[in-house]
Amino acid sequence: MQESTFADLAVRPRGWIEVIAGGMFSGKTEALITRLRRALIARQTVQAFKPRLDERYEAAFIVSHSRLRLETQVIDRAEDILEQLLPTTQVVGIDEGQFLGPGLVAVCRRLADDGRRVIVAALDLDYRGEPFEPIPHLMAVAEYVTKPQAICVVCGHPANFSQRLTADDRRVLVGAEGLYEARCRRCFVPYPVPPATAR
Repeated sequence: MQESTFADLAVRPRGWIEVIAGGMFSGKTEALITRLRRALIARQTVQAFKPRLDERYEAAFIVSHSRLRLETQVIDRAEDILEQLLPTTQVVGIDEGQFLGPGLVAVCRRLADDGRRVIVAALDLDYRGEPFEPIPHLMAVAEYVTKPQAICVVCGHPANFSQRLTADDRRVLVGAEGLYEARCRRCFVPYPVPPATAR
């Protein structure tokens, strides 16, 4: 493998990866939309992507719980981003990254290596409180990681966990209010419980 020279590095475009990771209701998608809107104000070319699995609000938009929205492209797996990417795109936004499969890390690294700014919003823990791959791996290779906190609905303290309120034990169960709520470490119950006994 040929080593890069300082001259090579000087002409290589500068790209990087930003990860916004945390529990549900912590404002991850809102932060993603805000960063992408700021890039648009700066007249940068932006493309946003989200998994087809996320059908909670509008199919053609990334939508936060506070109803901020931004037009997006729907994909089935991370590798689809490379197929739909425009050559002029400078900033790539990805919502609900935890649903895009193990290829997400390699795709984000390639985009950043090509000189693009990559911003990913995702859950870092599943409903059991276990690491939700590939997000922990992505956080390890990212230049910037932000972990916003929600508010625990039980005690009002900062919350990093997503409490499932149904006994469904599937790892992936897409939903929002009514199926999940934010919990702190003390109030979190790391297994599915019926809503009547969740508190």
